[in-house]
Amino acid sequence: MICLVGKLPVLKVGRHQVAGYDTAWIDIALQRAAKCCDRADFPFIDDIRDGVLHYLEHKCPWRLLPIEDLFERMKRMLRRIGCDAIADNLLPLAPPLTVSIARAARDAGNGFELVFFQTLQEEIEDLRARGAEEFHFSELRESAQILRGAHRWTRSCERLHQEILAFLQNFAQQPIPEHRRIHLTIDL
Repeated sequence: MICLVGKLPVLKVGRHQVAGYDTAWIDIALQRAAKCCDRADFPFIDDIRDGVLHYLEHKCPWRLLPIEDLFERMKRMLRRIGCDAIADNLLPLAPPLTVSIARAARDAGNGFELVFFQTLQEEIEDLRARGAEEFHFSELRESAQILRGAHRWTRSCERLHQEILAFLQNFAQQPIPEHRRIHLTIDL
């Protein structure tokens, strides 16, 4: 199910905002929580997701809702219906995120590649800590040009572009906690 931007609050994940999200990530978070307490056959996932969606569409008073607040509300809902064990095992899971790395390049500035990679690493770790698992990275070429101070594409930009790609691919290979996965796509 895909949600329309006009009816739903924008979700805040770290410093990122997500609009136009679907609801598959809610199902996954509930399924994981049920599985953690040996209730893989938990029959109310669709009902709880529909209740969350109803709240978001009709009752949520905020236009910008932090993902942590949404999951706290979901935990309270689960406790109200007697599913305390599932509520205790429910971990935040963010919808898929698009991350423009050109912002990190602009923040670092021309010639400050180490600052860029450190900033990018910190941002990724913050998003992962907030439940982000699916990332789409964009503006890699622009980032290389910004960091090199180039107005047109050069060999130096190409080398840096390859370093950025290797960095992001390495990030996807890093070990993560059990029951979590990282999915990453990159605009080339």
